[in-house]
Amino acid sequence: MNNKLKIGLPKGSLQEATLKLFRKAGYHITVSPRSYYPIFDDPEIESMLIRAQEMARYVADGHLDCGLTGYDWVLEQNADVHEVAELIYGKGGFSPVKWVIAVPMDSKIKTVKDLEGKRIATELVGFTKRYLKSKGIKAEVDFSWGATEVKPPHLADAIVELTETGASLRANNLRIVDTIIESTTRFIANKKAWQNKWKRQKMENIAMLLKGALAAEEKVGLKMNVPEKSFKKVLSLLSALHSPTVSPLSDKGWYAVEVIIDEKKVRDLLPKLKNAGASGFVEYPLNKVIP
Repeated sequence: MNNKLKIGLPKGSLQEATLKLFRKAGYHITVSPRSYYPIFDDPEIESMLIRAQEMARYVADGHLDCGLTGYDWVLEQNADVHEVAELIYGKGGFSPVKWVIAVPMDSKIKTVKDLEGKRIATELVGFTKRYLKSKGIKAEVDFSWGATEVKPPHLADAIVELTETGASLRANNLRIVDTIIESTTRFIANKKAWQNKWKRQKMENIAMLLKGALAAEEKVGLKMNVPEKSFKKVLSLLSALHSPTVSPLSDKGWYAVEVIIDEKKVRDLLPKLKNAGASGFVEYPLNKVIP
């Protein structure tokens, strides 16, 4: 019997970031321009491109064994799925995104309570309705097919919209009233598929590699040579996942030191290490960091 894992990859804004992450995790993926069926170099994986908004439903129904989508869309679909892993990445970087209530700058709406009896436009209809109900607020929530930011004040009193930086909202003269949810990408599984021993192991392996690839995104490896007289001073400047790797060199009284470090720290750290006596620096990128 040939084992196959059916995985859904998000079509749209998350697509390129997801494919890049899988490639960094070690998977070679071929995507034809007009095909919705990417080909993995792993014969045990079958994949399909599905919009993130629909992914959770197809995973919950068993059409897919697993998939990647935003936590917001899992909640919107009210999908009964197993969460395998949280993967903090998106089209714009490595931070969570937010769904916010926004209104025109001159709107009299100042708090969530002021939405009573108002009209709200959003793509996140189901979750927004449940959110307002939990606050005891009755409002009309309309589905928005796009360009949601232009709808207030003539087509809606307020919107619930996805934002990473808030720049688009400000550009459309909108201000944020409240954040109703923060969302990150999730690797989710069909509950029945999760009970299958082989599929579960396969999904756990994929999750480990993806998390390792994400952990490596903002880190680099740094090698250097350190004389014995400078050893303690250099090590006091270094921080690592655990401890630096130290090996004696063939030249007596010298050591090779290797460390994994946040890339943004290297610029300021290198001059200090140089002044402390280290030399022969080699900085290199990482594909995966797995504890």
